[in-house]
Amino acid sequence: MPLLLNVTLPRSLDALLARPWPAGATVEAWLFEDSGSRREAERTLAARGVAARLRSAYKPLLHAFLEEIDLAGVAGIAIAYPVHPAAAAQRFLTEAYPLAALVGAVPLRFTAQEPRETDLPVYEVRLTDGAGGIRDLRVPAPNRRHADAFGRVLLSPTGWLGDGETGARLETDYEAAFARAMAAVADHPWGDAEPFFEELSVRIGIPARDRALPCGEEAVSLAEALHEDLYFSLLEHFQHRTGRPPGDRHLRPGQIVPEIAIRDGAIAVAVETRPLSRAGEALPAAADGILAAEDLPALLAALGGTALSATARSGRPVLGRYVEGSDRAVTIGSGQHPNEVTGPAGALAAARELAARDGAHFTISPLENPDGAALQRRLAAENPRHMHHAARYTALGDDLEYRIAPPFHETALRHAAERCSGARLHVNLHGYPAHEWTRPLSGYLPSGFETWSLPRGFFLILRHWRGWAEAAEALATTVTARLAEDAALMALTRAQLALSALHAPLPPLRIVNGIPCLIAEDARHRVPLTLITEYPDETIAGDALAAGIRAQARTVIAAYDAFQALALPEV
Repeated sequence: MPLLLNVTLPRSLDALLARPWPAGATVEAWLFEDSGSRREAERTLAARGVAARLRSAYKPLLHAFLEEIDLAGVAGIAIAYPVHPAAAAQRFLTEAYPLAALVGAVPLRFTAQEPRETDLPVYEVRLTDGAGGIRDLRVPAPNRRHADAFGRVLLSPTGWLGDGETGARLETDYEAAFARAMAAVADHPWGDAEPFFEELSVRIGIPARDRALPCGEEAVSLAEALHEDLYFSLLEHFQHRTGRPPGDRHLRPGQIVPEIAIRDGAIAVAVETRPLSRAGEALPAAADGILAAEDLPALLAALGGTALSATARSGRPVLGRYVEGSDRAVTIGSGQHPNEVTGPAGALAAARELAARDGAHFTISPLENPDGAALQRRLAAENPRHMHHAARYTALGDDLEYRIAPPFHETALRHAAERCSGARLHVNLHGYPAHEWTRPLSGYLPSGFETWSLPRGFFLILRHWRGWAEAAEALATTVTARLAEDAALMALTRAQLALSALHAPLPPLRIVNGIPCLIAEDARHRVPLTLITEYPDETIAGDALAAGIRAQARTVIAAYDAFQALALPEV
């Protein structure tokens, strides 16, 4: 198990407190620290006669409203957000999310500033009271320009020491931990053969605690943000290293595992390669409502039909079932990305309903990526409400849908399901983050996934072969009509769409019976019709999880029934 890095970094907050500030001094700084730690440090400095204001370098406008701006008596809020040539036009608007949901009934209006190239962008806030009085505030948002693995210029939040108008960048411990981990990987001689490792472990302990927000599943989590930034930045490093374009999902570097623990004290960073977690190894218990791999053999056998199987890289079995009948066959799959937690249980619930019918004809593979599912359980044991995108891909490090060359491992089950059933519709259950997804040290917005950064309710993606457009449209119309009967699902979708629209442009989705849809010709799939669900489910639990599972199952049944009556073109 080669150890690439093992270091403890001085805590930026401790270093700030250790400075010999003279009595009467004023200190203003932006740090990647939670609110409690910053307030405690301010009190410590105040006891020494030093007036300090220590602000959050992460989402500074949101924190200004959470910690400093008093809305008592405020009748209107107008915010002019910065626009920077090195960032997406909506970057600073999205960074303010979910402010529009946190100001109560006070009207809030955002406008864009003229583009300006500066390392200290500033939000301009105007508060108007009921009598027409005006209070103008300036909220700095310190940033730095730098390049990613591909040489693309990024503008990222950073630490700062100064008065909000002048001053200079302060490289914080949070930023240094990320940089040191990335450098350790970049400097290692990996060779040329993929996969480069079994598991690449990046373990970092940080003292910043999560803060839940009174808005759905939203939270401020520096630990979660660091996991996301490390995981996707390491993927980008290996994409560039192997000559692939950004976002390439065919890359097979091995399993990348950032584990971010919330711990008191200085930041500790360890990077090493490890053996892959194997079949038979003990795992933490699956959370309530999450389909556990060890329960699958009995659950699938209860459906009847014929067993289907494949083997993942770790040796874990990939299990499915073929139930033959007189209906048109439908392939049902889920768990491609196991951190999307509603699909597996929803697929199995739908399969149970179908298996009880006469003539039902389907295949079911509820947990297509068991290695990712095992990692999800391991990560969720430490941080159950984090997105854990490291569990998104397989132990090879690729997205199994994009696996076009051997060894096929998990994908072999899909191929077997298509061969035995002859299905021409694949219902593929997915999810996406139920709260904001950020990469604060790499430009803030998640590169390549910008349109997925905010929850926008439940929606459908329907891909079809050439000549199948009419069938696809009919399928979408019928399925969405059935889904529209679920009042809670529709309310969730409307609310999330409305909030996200205030903070970012909406993707090009059509609304069909109240359900956002993306319907397009696409030849990438092996069957003519592929219906993909997208439920905002990463991090949800309890009643929210149960509602998501019901929505997934309802979609499968609606699609199965609609497909039986479709007029289909000749294949």
